[in-house]
Amino acid sequence: MKWVVRSLGWFATTTLLLMSVVACSDKESLTTASSSIASEIVSLDVYKSRTCGCCKKWISHIEDFGFESEVHHPANLNKIKSDKGIEPRYQSCHTAVSSDGYVFEGHIPGQIIQQFLADPPKNAIGLAVPSMPVGSPGMEVGDRFDPYDVLLLMTDGSSEVYIHMANAQSGLPGVGDSSSGEHP
Repeated sequence: MKWVVRSLGWFATTTLLLMSVVACSDKESLTTASSSIASEIVSLDVYKSRTCGCCKKWISHIEDFGFESEVHHPANLNKIKSDKGIEPRYQSCHTAVSSDGYVFEGHIPGQIIQQFLADPPKNAIGLAVPSMPVGSPGMEVGDRFDPYDVLLLMTDGSSEVYIHMANAQSGLPGVGDSSSGEHP
């Protein structure tokens, strides 16, 4: 009998506690909590040379945008790029690969990677910023900025402009000259 009374007491206490937490919580905080639980952190495998300082800066940049990174220093970086379908004309100093297999070659802004991953175009293998444009993430030099294109790489080896970065704020919603074609 004592066991039944203790069990009922435990049940009543737990129910009261749960009801008070729900009653004291507003709808918005419950929604926020459930949406943060639902969102997942995107991890990128980053392949780079051990000595590249701009790559380290770019990795810090993407981590500021919520990406996790696992850094690799392969003996033959060009083989990784080739194996992932990144032609020499699109290459830069580092290559990132998502768990879905999308590639991100070079100094691509974190917000552009987020946009791409939210709705990857059909037949795309990823994005590239060939070479190392001044002012791109990891390549900051004071206030200097050289406009550049972020290219959409396709499975057939072709590319098109995914977004034009006219200034450091391009690609942010409502800011800069960021539209190009049907992409963001």
